[in-house]
Amino acid sequence: MKPKFSPVEDSIPTAPRKVFIVEDHPVFREGLVQVINSEDDLTVCGESEDAEHALEAIPDLKPDLVLVDISLPGKSGLELIKELRARNGSVKLLVLSMHDEALYADRVLRAGGDGYIMKQEDPEEVIHAIRDVLAGRIYVSDEVMARGAKEAQGPGSKPKSRPLGQLTDMELEVLKLLGEGNTNLEIARQLQLQATTVNARCAQIKRKLNLKSTNALIRYAVCWVEGGKG
Repeated sequence: MKPKFSPVEDSIPTAPRKVFIVEDHPVFREGLVQVINSEDDLTVCGESEDAEHALEAIPDLKPDLVLVDISLPGKSGLELIKELRARNGSVKLLVLSMHDEALYADRVLRAGGDGYIMKQEDPEEVIHAIRDVLAGRIYVSDEVMARGAKEAQGPGSKPKSRPLGQLTDMELEVLKLLGEGNTNLEIARQLQLQATTVNARCAQIKRKLNLKSTNALIRYAVCWVEGGKG
């Protein structure tokens, strides 16, 4: 009698999925490497502390997923996501960040990201998020998912927008850098912009946040960053 199935195919091992990490804090990055490499189905194929080196390395390493922090020296994580999505439509992009999810998660998804998880989550949940995104699902918190569903019901159900929600991605990055103590010239160098462009962004931020002076803008930025939102 012939066997009803062959066990040979089921025993063929599958190669681990490759993860590339973009994170500027060496200790946290090393912790991620250890957590991911401890899983049989995942492996870290490369790492970078900034967007520039990530963009150089990723095409050759061909990761299945890129794990990105929002705050990076030079080009921000959001800008990196936009560029990676434009270059490679199939790579999965997951943000792991300390930033306020209520403010950043929607921006990440609009930029082309596939998920957003906070750094304070347990390592097991980070692995769960990676596997979810690799499986083709969007990973965000239940709160963000519920808000998105509510907004999709129609204009009448949308909650009142937060003031910071009016800012563009670049304006938000300028505000964060201001709050970290950078001058306009230093911000211009970090973001590779003209000083006049940064000045114009600051004027737009003041208008949108209804702030009357540059000093008020700086105080707002510092309080926001020190409050754990930047």
